[in-house]
Amino acid sequence: MNFKSSIAPLIVAAIIAIAAVPCRGAALQPDSLTQVKPFMADSTMVLVADSTQMLVADSAVVLVTDSAQAAKIDSLASRIGAMLKPPFKPDPTRALWLSLVLPGAGQIYNHKYWKLPIVYGGFLGCVYALNWNGQMLSDYSQAYLDIMDDDPGTASYNKFLHLGNTITQDNEERYKEIFKSRKDKYRRWRDMSFFVMLGVYAISVIDAYVDAELSVFDISNDLSLTIEPAVIPNHGGGSLLDRQSLGVSCKLNF
Repeated sequence: MNFKSSIAPLIVAAIIAIAAVPCRGAALQPDSLTQVKPFMADSTMVLVADSTQMLVADSAVVLVTDSAQAAKIDSLASRIGAMLKPPFKPDPTRALWLSLVLPGAGQIYNHKYWKLPIVYGGFLGCVYALNWNGQMLSDYSQAYLDIMDDDPGTASYNKFLHLGNTITQDNEERYKEIFKSRKDKYRRWRDMSFFVMLGVYAISVIDAYVDAELSVFDISNDLSLTIEPAVIPNHGGGSLLDRQSLGVSCKLNF
């Protein structure tokens, strides 16, 4: 809409407002004409003068003298504007890069906020498992080193013994095997926690990209499965009854 085509209806509406309002017996004083404030809303032009509102759409002029009705028209115009606003369509490439830089940023960009607790909960769980298994690995590694040397002053393995148990020459070899096996076990669990965290990171990136790609994928509302009896023709010879069989037909609409 250019300036000339938009100012012409405004002038016409102002002239009609000046001529029409006194005829209808409205209490509009001459000095109140300076309070007329036009504003534009897409292709709709509205003139407000005190409690009198005039709506100009194309060549149609509607005079509204009720302020409540004018408010309803404004609300309706805002609703129509919201309905005409194009839906948000995320860019898959941007969602991918956001997730690569910051886990969860792709879900925020796609407006899928309910996935954030899943993403960050998975990361927090993996970090906790990684830290706990790393600490246990460190403790059992030190205990294994202490039990393997001949220094009696290094006995950190005693904190892993049950109350009243001691390590003697008879059970020393068994405890060496126990500490070694637990050290190896917590090392595997620590490494597994790290790889699981990488898996959560990869899944969050893939989810953000696929979600953005499928945001414009249109699925029909008619998604149904119909099961009904059917007559199935047989291609063999014989009588009419032999050339037909009764069966069940399944139809999937999507």
